[in-house]
Amino acid sequence: MNYTTGILSTRIIPAAYLFAVLVGIPLNCLVLACLTGKTRSLSSAILYLSLAVSDLLLLLSLTLKIHYHLNGNDWIFGEVACKLVTACFYGNIYCSIHAHMCISVLRYLAVVHPFLYRGLSKRSCTIWASLTVWVVFATAMAPELLVRQSYYIANVGITTCHDVLPYKEKEYNLFIPYRLSLICLGFIFPFGVITFAYGSIVYQLRRSCCDWSHYIKASTLVFAIFLMCFTPSNTIHLIHYVRMYISFQDEFYTYFSIAVCLCCFHSCLDPFLSYFITKTTNSRVEFISLANMSPRASATA
Repeated sequence: MNYTTGILSTRIIPAAYLFAVLVGIPLNCLVLACLTGKTRSLSSAILYLSLAVSDLLLLLSLTLKIHYHLNGNDWIFGEVACKLVTACFYGNIYCSIHAHMCISVLRYLAVVHPFLYRGLSKRSCTIWASLTVWVVFATAMAPELLVRQSYYIANVGITTCHDVLPYKEKEYNLFIPYRLSLICLGFIFPFGVITFAYGSIVYQLRRSCCDWSHYIKASTLVFAIFLMCFTPSNTIHLIHYVRMYISFQDEFYTYFSIAVCLCCFHSCLDPFLSYFITKTTNSRVEFISLANMSPRASATA
């Protein structure tokens, strides 16, 4: 009751969402317009397009959530819309994380294994990677569509959407383990891959006798923004569901709601990263083999 009627959920959270929507939607539409014609000449453009689409869907789902929070957390759009918004919201957060993972792997191969990278069918790889991510998380969101998400709370006279769920009821018995599995698949696994990829990139470039400071700064910036946007919400989300699983304590939900606002701001930052990184990757760069310092190969990072 304190959460649903407090200023945090009825004013601060929707204000943050509104800012993300007003900034993020035009920028991601611009990314789609700029990169649509580059999918043949720049293989990574497919991954950036996939990232922009997932960001746009996330931001569109926020429009109904903004109304919901400003309306005193009273959902008026019906059960089906609540299910779709919940699935779209979480599904596209995880799609964005995995799009970042695919981009990091592509850059890792270009920098650390340039000869292998040149031999790959990069267009086919990026298409299949994007399709796989979308299919996996469309399937993973199915449980969100199978259970009731909106409940009328008589004490305060509102209908909540996803905020209040009866986890002790039989149909929700497997929901907490499902959410924990989703966090492991959607965040912990890609977090490990991204950390390894960008760590290897920075390490390899620093060992080179050439000046790669521009690429090192770009990789470090991307990784730092990923950590800032996704780590707090997913860490608190994990703690929240572990506590729910052990003792049904839900005090961390308020902290998660705050952190997820920060998570949504990645949708505003991704277009800048897409522009910045595609500018650095369009140029041809000479890689020096660190194994014997003699073979030279051209590759696109």
